[in-house]
Amino acid sequence: MRIWRNQPNNATICATVHHERSKKLHFNQIQVALFNPNLLGVVGFRRGMMGDLPKSCFCLCLHVIISMSLTGCLSLSSSTGNVDFLDAPGEPVSDCPLRVKYSCFQSSVVHVQVLLSFDTGATSVVFHKYWTCEPGHTGTRLVTVSFPDWLVYRPDWIIRGSAWVLSCLLRAWIGPDESTGPGRFPGTSVTVILDIHSPLSRPFKQHQLCAKWDTDLLWRVRRDDMPQCLEENEVASLLSTMYASTGERYGIIKTLQPFRNEVLEGLRIKSIYYPWFAVSLWVLLEKPCSNRLCGLLLHIDSENNYATPSMFLTDTGKIHVQVHGDAGHSSAFLSSFQVPLHQWCRITLEILGRVAEISIACTEGQQKFVSTAEHVFGMNVMLDDTHGYFVIGGGKFVGGIEGYYGPATYYRIQELPADQAEIHLPPIISKVNITGWFQSCENFKSELFLSALDASLAVKRPSDSCLDTYTELQVNHSTVNSTQQCMFFETNPYRRQVAQLTKLLSQKYGRVNASAVGRILYALVLRKISTAHSLDVITRMMPFLLQSGCLGDNRALHLASVLYSSGLGVKRQPYTAWLLSLLAAQKDWRLALLRLGHMHHVGDLEMTPDRDLSYAYYINIARQTSIDQKNPSPQQTFVELIHLNDEETLKAQTNENDDLFYWLKLQARSGVAEAEQAMGRMLFWGQQGVSPDIQTAVKHYERGATKLHDPVSMYDYAIVLLTGQGVPKDVQRAVTFLKKAIEQGSVPAITALGWYYEQYEKDYKKAVHLWEEADAKGHPDAAMNLGVFYSQGLYPGQPADQFKAYKYYLKSAQRGHINGGIELADIWIHGIPGRVARRPADAVLWVKWASEQNGYLGTVLRNGLNAYFRGDWIMSLIYYLSAAESGFEAAQFNVAYLCELNSVSLDPALVTQCMLRYYNMSIQAQDPDPYALIRMGDLFYGEQALGRKEVSDAAELYKQAALKNEPQGWYNLGLLVQNGESLPFSVLSELNLLHLH
Repeated sequence: MRIWRNQPNNATICATVHHERSKKLHFNQIQVALFNPNLLGVVGFRRGMMGDLPKSCFCLCLHVIISMSLTGCLSLSSSTGNVDFLDAPGEPVSDCPLRVKYSCFQSSVVHVQVLLSFDTGATSVVFHKYWTCEPGHTGTRLVTVSFPDWLVYRPDWIIRGSAWVLSCLLRAWIGPDESTGPGRFPGTSVTVILDIHSPLSRPFKQHQLCAKWDTDLLWRVRRDDMPQCLEENEVASLLSTMYASTGERYGIIKTLQPFRNEVLEGLRIKSIYYPWFAVSLWVLLEKPCSNRLCGLLLHIDSENNYATPSMFLTDTGKIHVQVHGDAGHSSAFLSSFQVPLHQWCRITLEILGRVAEISIACTEGQQKFVSTAEHVFGMNVMLDDTHGYFVIGGGKFVGGIEGYYGPATYYRIQELPADQAEIHLPPIISKVNITGWFQSCENFKSELFLSALDASLAVKRPSDSCLDTYTELQVNHSTVNSTQQCMFFETNPYRRQVAQLTKLLSQKYGRVNASAVGRILYALVLRKISTAHSLDVITRMMPFLLQSGCLGDNRALHLASVLYSSGLGVKRQPYTAWLLSLLAAQKDWRLALLRLGHMHHVGDLEMTPDRDLSYAYYINIARQTSIDQKNPSPQQTFVELIHLNDEETLKAQTNENDDLFYWLKLQARSGVAEAEQAMGRMLFWGQQGVSPDIQTAVKHYERGATKLHDPVSMYDYAIVLLTGQGVPKDVQRAVTFLKKAIEQGSVPAITALGWYYEQYEKDYKKAVHLWEEADAKGHPDAAMNLGVFYSQGLYPGQPADQFKAYKYYLKSAQRGHINGGIELADIWIHGIPGRVARRPADAVLWVKWASEQNGYLGTVLRNGLNAYFRGDWIMSLIYYLSAAESGFEAAQFNVAYLCELNSVSLDPALVTQCMLRYYNMSIQAQDPDPYALIRMGDLFYGEQALGRKEVSDAAELYKQAALKNEPQGWYNLGLLVQNGESLPFSVLSELNLLHLH
């Protein structure tokens, strides 16, 4: 307890306070500051100074201020009387008797009050009593101060918890009437600051009531529970790991929510017009920005404008910082420094009000580069971080950098922590070590090609010939002499063989580039693996795969990545696998993008799943898939979901020399329309094992359209005539066939004719009329086209309407349209303010589905199936593994199945590990194969997999198989019962067998 009383006869203090009076700092003004922590600047405090102080220190500051304020009031007092507490309590107690001594020199009113302040900045009077005092009267009055139970006692089944009390003042004053406050009229006063215990440190109240039995039971269960504060993202991690950016318009989208804590949310709202925040972002730049601006960290508001803060990299390497002001204007400045290449750099931006400070700290080995720039904006900066969304990388309006983004942190309503002054690479960056790869790879390429250059010159150049300038610089300025090169390659047998290959190529073709050597090296590796009889060959081939990847072959990087991830033939090295995938993904390699999208979707290594990061990878390959399907090529194959245990589907596979293919061909020549359709489809898309042959496919379309008058063939033939695929473009002939197909009831032809009116006639009314007709009949393309028209404001007589577009995209996606799924995902990842909430989990599923239709993935799957048919189980395993690690369920199943089939040729431990890993991956799909459920159940029940029996898990998997009408599931459950195992209650319940429990 601390008491401050007035000293009306102290002339020194009055004189001192008279000087303060000129500042017009009255007691009631100080009270506002005291009981509102957000306004402590009035008396010289900033929240930043108090942010890390303990509450006791903060309260001490309050006490000092109160002392100053009360003393200051004495200078304004007149001789109205005296008031004092004779036995003030030290802390709130229930029904506290308080003796108040008072005297008045004129007719007055004596007030006694209890005032509380809360962390939210609010104040509350919980007790107030007053009485009149006649002139010349001196007396003592007993006042019973009633403190509320929630302030005195611990919360229980009657007393509810309260807001956190910051301070409690017991005060008395003398004023002229009942409505006068302590600072509105000169008067004598006394104030006592009571100690407030935290809610859980207070005693329980002994209630004179009986609780109902259910209330008492709940209270006994919960009375010892320790309440936990809700976790708040005051320090928001926008990216906790790394993101490989191709420089395209793809990035990581994040949104922030209001604080749930009233104090924090109040501070955030107050800081909208006087922002106080900091951002930290790691980047590694591979190439300079190829456009005028490249996105680093963007803030986009709901009107699709750049908000505070937005950071870009310019084509000159400087950082462009842009903010938005309260007047609706934007302002920007450029950093004085440039971002260097091939180094991890931490960029930090801190803004306090109008003042911005941006700095960069780069590290390369032991060398460090640090630079800072400041800027003062000429306007009030505005920031509402819950408005719109943040983007790391590229967005809708700007591409990202060509390189890598590292951990990004946003510090809300606070400054950078002190430890940010030190430059230390984040652990995740150090473990992956991208810069280490770059350095080793550059050394390898330099030494390799200088060695090849010497060999080429020794063979082809006469002694008196001249070198071109580039070659002469290479030879004369190399840091490695010929003797060192020979010693280097002779001591490393793997590099010696690559050096010999490069020399042979140089002697035969002259100077060769790195990518050509990499492609040849990768082909040699695959040839070596295909002729091997065991997985031991992979260990020997791995160095060559890494060298091929270093020389620019992304296929080698991806294959090495999946091998290190799976541990097939080599020791598992997850971080090396991640590194290699990052390298390939940054070069826009499709399967690497798929793998990283899958890895961040399900979580791996030290990472929890990050759907926003997963989406950034998946949306890239999803949009590539949409483009690839419009440009068929021999390198693409239709993606077919084939499990190697599905005998019926395997029998339907064929090739150009197979009996089934010849039979279909004969049927087509005999005028069977369905055979013509099947031949055209297989040859155009490369289905059922047939290699793509667009020209031959078009001939089947034409024959079906012209001779058989088949509406399906007429539609297919019209489409290739419209697009000029495999045949010269002939729009009018295409329209003729479309109209004939419509006459025979072809719904797709209605949509295609609408497309013709849109593209060639610019008759939007006719186009939407046809599309609405086709949409009513369930055609996915029609719904997609209507969605685009609503989105772009092209629908006749209708303004742009994103919500209507969303409904059509949803309809199109549900009907199986890839672009519909992509556009739906785009809306779900961003949201439509006030109409559609963000749904990142669902957005990822749609772009994942679209990505898995990619023709290059289909080619990998087809190669795996062809190798299986040839009896080459190692190559089949390699191909399926490439797709399995990218998250494709059928490939995951097939890897496990191949390991199971070849258990004699493989190490038993590897077989168990392989089956456990990939069957488990495959059953995570929405519709897992019953065989995988059965085999996973067997692995759980057998002790060889986990070293112990997991009966309940095995029963659960058998139950899932049984519910899919798999007889083996029922049989295995019966075996469990026969072996004396007790089936879980939940299993019996779902199988309607509770009577057996």
